[in-house]
Amino acid sequence: MSPCNDLVLSCDEIQDTKLLSLVSSVLLAQGSRGEVAAVGQRVVQGLERRLPEGQSARFLLPVLANVISLSPGSLTEEQTNVVSKKLADWLRYASIQQGMAQPSGGFFSSPRTKQPAPITEVDGAVATDFFTVLSVAQHYTQDQWLNVQAFSMLRNWLLCYGGKELDTLNPGASAGGDSSGTPLVPVPATPGRLLPPRERLRDKAFAYCQRLVEQSTRRPLKKEDGDLQKACLIEAVTIMDIICKQDSSYVCRAVSCLKILHSRICGDATYARALLPIAQLFLNHSKQAAVDSDAIYKHLFSDIPALLFHNPSLAFEFVQFCKDNSQLFTDSSSIFRQSFPNLFKFLAWNSPALISEFVDLLPFLLDPGTATEIFHLLLDLPCLTAALDIQLRAAALPVSEKAGADPAGKPATCLEAFHHPLYRSMFQYLLRSRAAPEDAPDSLVPLRQLLGSLAGSPRVVQCAETVPVLLELFFRVVAEFADGSLINQLVVLLLQRSDQLYDIPAFKEDVYRVLGSNLAMLCGLRPALVVELSTEILEFSGAVSNIQSKEAIFTHMAWAVGEFLSVSHDKRCTVEQITRFFETLEAVLFEITQLRPQASTPSCAPRAISVLMATLTKLAARSQDLIPRVSMFLSKMRTFVQSPAVTSVYCEEDLEEILIRATELMNLLKMPSVAQFVFTPPVASTRFQKEVNDSLPLALRMVTQLLEPAAGSMPV
Repeated sequence: MSPCNDLVLSCDEIQDTKLLSLVSSVLLAQGSRGEVAAVGQRVVQGLERRLPEGQSARFLLPVLANVISLSPGSLTEEQTNVVSKKLADWLRYASIQQGMAQPSGGFFSSPRTKQPAPITEVDGAVATDFFTVLSVAQHYTQDQWLNVQAFSMLRNWLLCYGGKELDTLNPGASAGGDSSGTPLVPVPATPGRLLPPRERLRDKAFAYCQRLVEQSTRRPLKKEDGDLQKACLIEAVTIMDIICKQDSSYVCRAVSCLKILHSRICGDATYARALLPIAQLFLNHSKQAAVDSDAIYKHLFSDIPALLFHNPSLAFEFVQFCKDNSQLFTDSSSIFRQSFPNLFKFLAWNSPALISEFVDLLPFLLDPGTATEIFHLLLDLPCLTAALDIQLRAAALPVSEKAGADPAGKPATCLEAFHHPLYRSMFQYLLRSRAAPEDAPDSLVPLRQLLGSLAGSPRVVQCAETVPVLLELFFRVVAEFADGSLINQLVVLLLQRSDQLYDIPAFKEDVYRVLGSNLAMLCGLRPALVVELSTEILEFSGAVSNIQSKEAIFTHMAWAVGEFLSVSHDKRCTVEQITRFFETLEAVLFEITQLRPQASTPSCAPRAISVLMATLTKLAARSQDLIPRVSMFLSKMRTFVQSPAVTSVYCEEDLEEILIRATELMNLLKMPSVAQFVFTPPVASTRFQKEVNDSLPLALRMVTQLLEPAAGSMPV
């Protein structure tokens, strides 16, 4: 901003284009809408008039680009027509002769000048067509610089103003022309009729892009020219797509041109980024052009991620392309949906940069047919990162070393294992390009163990940190469409996979936390699964090792048993089932609280002990023959919490909470009918019932106060 009120900048009276550019930059930085409109008007006036000798419009185009970026609506219809005419002329009619070198002005400089040489192509051949950004010269003329600048701002200009047609015919149109409006198919320019400015710009821009596509076939003499070729090709195809959206008469020409281009570059990995805008154009227009473009999509989604997952810029653009076209993944039989394992290779290798993109994309990949396979993929994501690392290193090995491993012996390293028959099928499945649940090997445990040597790799660790976030999202999305069969399947897989995770301690702890909380959520969605999956749940709950290594999952599983193993949730629930669950959990609680001489007490979280006590009490309240057993067990908790072996492991607050909970539960069991009502409330279907369920801790305390005025006291 101006440092004082007396200093006011204005572009109204400035004639010099370079000074106008400098002043305009300051005015645009101030952000005033009025100033932006004033600068835009002044720049257009400068472009429209004939400039004095020594001045150039080159200084004005960057300012104009800023104006349309800040406030596209600041230009009037008449002003946009002026600029469109200028852009069309600069794109098509730049000089095809090279510019002259500026004389040094020295004493020995010769007054004689050479004839200007023609421009050349990137391969050194003399150009036979009009000048473009890919034309080569030793020195450039002013109109050639304007040609380059016009192309650099062409995409934004077309997006802002290319789709708005003139309300009236161009003044140059013939008097006998149709005055009903602009025809759907542009009429070619003739001596008696000129195209409206926007249509004329589209025509010149499309021809310019076609010329760039042709120039991209030439073999450049310099590497930097090759990089420029690829960048310009991407921009040209993107602009052709915009033009086709604005005028469908260009679609057939564009599709024909790009089919040939695709067949030429699809085998060249250096052109991989150019395949994305080509695929986008076919997605937008192939139906209208009545062409089969499946081969283009199949190559893009099958080959490119598998070969170039390690290219960070391509990875970002590819995932962004999928986000922009997320509706394509709604068809479960489509090439796009079936190729989701390939997309996870981008995430596995570039996880910190792509996590937010995958948070947006994952919901579109999930449906009842893909949920279980994606669940496995997410849990194996760090393992996939390690496998991709091995794949890259194996590809760099000489052929002699690839075949050097002994097929009969056990591989000594991961690199040897990559080509070893014992591990080949596991690597192939983990690195698959398409969904293939039926091809899954019996177990990937040997491969996870083999790749354990890479568990400390920074890339693998970074990838592991993204898994809990995506797992939370996975369960949130699946909960919206999962039926009973899928929920049962996921619960079984959850319990099985808790033993089969890549060995990174922090990763396993975070995954257990997410799996535990969502196990409770799945049980809440389908309480009957506790009865239907009783065999699997009993097997998991009966293992003392699970309460020590997977406390989060075990605790939520035990809570779900106490909460949902009831006739009120499933009429198939029997007394025998309740007793079987009771005996299994009773044995676990006995094991972790039993005080043995000359033996250490198993250490587990106080929360797990409290949940097990509550679950046993709930089950006893539903099968009252079990009440004496659980009452006797609860009465011994004072001895447990006062044992020196226990007090050395747990803090005083935790032991006090365990004792209070045991006291409350035991007192409640002294009134079996009350206990049954409290622990087996009706299924919460109303707000009142939900509030009753939420107030159970208060009920426990009230019963304790009624039975024992001295809260927390317990008979020995």
